[in-house]
Amino acid sequence: MINQHQNAPWLTVIGIGEDGLDGLGDLAWSLIAEAEVIYGGARHLAMIPDDLANGAEMRGWPTPFSNAIKALESLRGTPVVVLASGDPMYFGIGGTLSRHFQGNDMRCLSFPGSFSLAASRLGWPLDRTEKLTIHGRSIKTLLPHYLPGARLLVLSRDGASPKEVACQLCARGIADAELTILEHLGGEAERIVSTHASILAEREESDRFADLNVLAIALPAHLQNWYPIQPGLPDEAFEHDGKMTKRDIRASALAKLMPHPGGLLWDVGTGCGSVAIEWMRSHRTCRAIGIEPQEKRRTLARHNAECLGVPSFKLIADTAPAGLEGQDTPDAVFIGGGLSYEVMAYCLDALKPGGRLVAHAVTLGSEHLLLEMFEKHGGDLTRLSISRATPVGPYFGWKPSMPVTQWAFIKSPRDLDEKHNQ
Repeated sequence: MINQHQNAPWLTVIGIGEDGLDGLGDLAWSLIAEAEVIYGGARHLAMIPDDLANGAEMRGWPTPFSNAIKALESLRGTPVVVLASGDPMYFGIGGTLSRHFQGNDMRCLSFPGSFSLAASRLGWPLDRTEKLTIHGRSIKTLLPHYLPGARLLVLSRDGASPKEVACQLCARGIADAELTILEHLGGEAERIVSTHASILAEREESDRFADLNVLAIALPAHLQNWYPIQPGLPDEAFEHDGKMTKRDIRASALAKLMPHPGGLLWDVGTGCGSVAIEWMRSHRTCRAIGIEPQEKRRTLARHNAECLGVPSFKLIADTAPAGLEGQDTPDAVFIGGGLSYEVMAYCLDALKPGGRLVAHAVTLGSEHLLLEMFEKHGGDLTRLSISRATPVGPYFGWKPSMPVTQWAFIKSPRDLDEKHNQ
């Protein structure tokens, strides 16, 4: 079979709407006709008539999905079409494949996605709406986005998802949230149902919505209990055993760790996980690895991560640096416990160029180590002392907390090489 688009990528991802192939343009039709291999879900593959496929091999997605990447690699240069729903570059297969096939390898012909269609039906500007998915993800990832006045568009996992979200909202004390379920957008079976979380939570289990649905959530302007995504959650947001990085000190550390989309944090001596959890809450693509030898504290950290909406927080039952061997290279490192020269040297070496390291000390011995690091590598050495007003008889007085010495450092390959060669 001859590909008439000689300068085009060999791999094409085509988005399909509820109206099926009728909504595709001429280019999409011609690429399907010229393809030698067509990938897609069973629903998509069933849309392709035999005369259009013209003998192309039809392939469903294998398990695990990594096998599909290997199979596509072996087809490099062969005309391949991948069929997907809506906009494949928004929480779709297009975004996944783009991490492996770029430049002249792949192109995407998108169809108006569920978010665009939902926003047009509701009159919600997309640039002021948070766009999320629970398809293949925990429903708990929605928790950080329950903010005053927020508008959320959520790709549901299936027809039971709207009720699950309604129950979650009620459990958070947001029973008056306005919910709209939009089914089969763009198709003949399109249906829109508006209700409140309190009503939907009482819906019969058997009374499911269509599996293809988008859930729109309009949160009240005033919420009783909510936490911002900015650093500095109140200490009572975390279950802990008393050993944790307190709110004001934690906010300072996170400001210098500088969370960013896709960033990976190593949290050494993670305790109840407060620093790592706040790092992950700053953006849904942030990752964190916490290393903590005490099982009780790992249990607390796991509980906190679930309750605060970052269930993918990875915990390692070990001590540093041995437990960090083989882990992905960090963009930032926080050392709140287990401070030693060996740990510091290992983390500094592992840190990416431009990466940030923040270490805290409360004892004279660990403070001396941070002073050595400061003298050797530079950075910022700060002593943080917090006092809070507490009752003193009928009056109030300042009660100081134990001071914390903080070393903050940004790794520069040139500076480190010069210091190592001295």
